[in-house]
Amino acid sequence: MPEMHFHVRWPDGRREACYSPSLVVKDFLTPGESYAVHEFVEKTRTALNIASERVREKYGFACSSALDQLARIEAAAKLQPSGGQVTVETFEP
Repeated sequence: MPEMHFHVRWPDGRREACYSPSLVVKDFLTPGESYAVHEFVEKTRTALNIASERVREKYGFACSSALDQLARIEAAAKLQPSGGQVTVETFEP
């Protein structure tokens, strides 16, 4: 499966390279766009769950790396200032 990284900047200024085992993230996020923290979490939750299920369909087990990434995103989101925006900076194959 083609995997990818998507690079984001959190409202507190921290940058993070996030992992997806599938290119499905491109269907939910756009480089250069900013999203409210809760919207970003919802979009990545949907995308990473789809990606994990694609791995399950192909290999017979969910992708723990996608689910771990989602957990990191959810944890980071809780630390962000209210009303903040997450910027998707780039996609990297």
